[in-house]
Amino acid sequence: MKKNIILIGFMGVGKGTTARAFSKTYDVFNIDTDDLIESRENRKIKKIFEEDGESYFRVLEQEVADWIEDCIKGTLVSCGGGFYKVDNLKDLGTVVLLEASFEWILNRLLTSKNAELKIQKRPLFANPEEAKKLYIEREKAYQKITDITINVEGKSTEEIIKEIAKKAKIKK
Repeated sequence: MKKNIILIGFMGVGKGTTARAFSKTYDVFNIDTDDLIESRENRKIKKIFEEDGESYFRVLEQEVADWIEDCIKGTLVSCGGGFYKVDNLKDLGTVVLLEASFEWILNRLLTSKNAELKIQKRPLFANPEEAKKLYIEREKAYQKITDITINVEGKSTEEIIKEIAKKAKIKK
């Protein structure tokens, strides 16, 4: 795989789960933009938002995007929900949108075995009405920037990664 695959989508849609499975199956490295930011800042995303605000976090996302563009090749990049706003996203690789309805995503989080932790990691889901507003706002923006769209509802992780590989023309 020469070109990066950039996974975008709403928080909780399964980008991290998909990235880990894809990485293992197709023997490629995967990185997570939120993990990179947390590592660089030595604090959790939630803390960055609380202490420095969203605008500072978006600056960090752009710095990560610039680093990926300059330094990372042949890697699957799992992005935070708002990472699609970086100004060079299309230059990072093939952009793959993991798509599902808001209700499906919320149900996925609420019925997972670590439901409390998954909701806690995504504080916006503490207020589902606000989270849905953000989902609606981002839905059209995601569609504008994506190269490949994968609807993940009702599909196993294995089915999702096979579909990504087929559409992105990646072989084992």
